[in-house]
Amino acid sequence: MSNLSSYKKGIFLIILSGFGFAVMNICVTLAGDLPLFQKALFRNGGAMLFALFVFLKSGDKPLVDKKSLGLLLLRASFGSVGLFANFYALDHMMVSDASMLNKLAPFFTLICSAIFLKEKTTFRQYLYVAGAFIGTLFIVKPAGGFTEEAFASFIAVLGGIGAGCAYTLVRLLGKRGMPSSQIVFGFSLVSTLIAIPFVIMDHAPMTLQQVLILLLASLGATTGQFCITLAYKAAPSKEISIFDYFSVMFSAIFGFAFLGQVPDVISFIGYMIIFVMAYLMYLYNKSR
Repeated sequence: MSNLSSYKKGIFLIILSGFGFAVMNICVTLAGDLPLFQKALFRNGGAMLFALFVFLKSGDKPLVDKKSLGLLLLRASFGSVGLFANFYALDHMMVSDASMLNKLAPFFTLICSAIFLKEKTTFRQYLYVAGAFIGTLFIVKPAGGFTEEAFASFIAVLGGIGAGCAYTLVRLLGKRGMPSSQIVFGFSLVSTLIAIPFVIMDHAPMTLQQVLILLLASLGATTGQFCITLAYKAAPSKEISIFDYFSVMFSAIFGFAFLGQVPDVISFIGYMIIFVMAYLMYLYNKSR
């Protein structure tokens, strides 16, 4: 019964995280023409302060042994790559396209789990990963040449790799007993420190509306970050990662409602291929 409860909790949390990240994605786009790292600083600064408050309030003991801190730094580094890449993609692509490419993360989580957690990966699972990459070609549309959008698509895929590695390390840190608030704080702190020098060198004045939008983005990101951290601690990624695709649905709805964006037929085919591969992966993992 406890395993079932953890499974349901993981599903609820990962769907809620998808909503939070979708709010972040649309707000990052609605914030307009601001430097990437300036947007990222808002997103991370709020999450960092909230995570620190939660950690201090919880009374949890931090995990400070050398190996755990090294893993946390690695998680923060991969997460920062995923974050900055996603923000770049959101500035240069449709919100739904960028979100779907970022959701290649579960496939990379599978690969990273085999490397970091020594989890056995079968030939069939690798076939599903290959199928997902075929789906990305429909979204990237490489036949169109090396355009700005094609480059943004490549960066979005890179963001998916970073996120997949980060989520695997979240699972590993959870197994080692590191509090969720410490994991979120560590990631937010590192990514904030990375962003600060770039913001000092290149920043732009903001209107009150832009400030409020980015504060909402920070709130969405904080919700998403805490929920996905708790989700992967509650249940294995191979059992719940399929539900992370709800965030693409939320992003598509927000993109249409606020920006009038509608994916073309080719991109939609790519969405379906990636989702089908993810669903087949989910069924296969459940059967095992």
